[in-house]
Amino acid sequence: MTRRYLFALFGAFCLAHYAGAAPAGAGGAAKGIEPLRLSDAEWRKRLTPSQYEVLRKEGTEPTGRRWKALGLIVLAGLTAQAIAQIKPAGPAMAAPTTATAKATFAGGCFWCVESDFDKISGVISTTSGYVGGKTVNPTYEQVSSHATGHAEAVEVVFDPAKVSYERLVEYFWHTIDPTVKDQQFCDHGSPYRTAIFAHDAQQLKIAQASRAALEKSKPFKEAVVTEIVLATAFYPAEDYHQDYYKKNPVRYKYYRTSCGREARLQQLWGDKAGH
Repeated sequence: MTRRYLFALFGAFCLAHYAGAAPAGAGGAAKGIEPLRLSDAEWRKRLTPSQYEVLRKEGTEPTGRRWKALGLIVLAGLTAQAIAQIKPAGPAMAAPTTATAKATFAGGCFWCVESDFDKISGVISTTSGYVGGKTVNPTYEQVSSHATGHAEAVEVVFDPAKVSYERLVEYFWHTIDPTVKDQQFCDHGSPYRTAIFAHDAQQLKIAQASRAALEKSKPFKEAVVTEIVLATAFYPAEDYHQDYYKKNPVRYKYYRTSCGREARLQQLWGDKAGH
């Protein structure tokens, strides 16, 4: 049945319906409804050529009961066609997310530690700050006085799919002198101690295993004294400390060289220094 045929039939159905009766046919009129008796000429006036073709010339004029049923069929067909043209809404697209993790390392001056970890692919951000002390939200002056118990440290946010925590710990060893207590190169005192601050039991286990392996393979004779403890509250340092090596490249390079960091790392690690 063509679309033209359906629309013609549907129009005829509506015309008869609103006229108050279904057209009479071979089967008789609908019960309780007075049949609409029109001459062929009158039907031509009321119907479009297409409707007349369907209902009169082709002899498909139905009775009242069949008329209603056929009208419902036509309506159902048109409704189904309209629904089919509506594109169903797909599932809501979730915003892409990236799983991240944190690692915290203390390796002396946080300017240098931040600079070192920014070189690692998979590291998303680094923040210089203070950790491992008792004072809430300490200032640089307070930490430098050795009274708060904090260590200068860097909080590293990384993508575990691109770089593992094991790799970060291994890299950390090669950027510090793990053989001295409360000191790194020219800086002395507890704020400059080396430490790994684990964020959970798994990180603690990995760090401890890494230190045990280092004790067996280290290229120097001194013992490894770097602390491995669970992380406590981390407090970001003042803004002028963040990205210091980028903001003050000349001063930073002079400090790093004159403090003896590069020379000592080469002495300890050789080609592995900084890698």
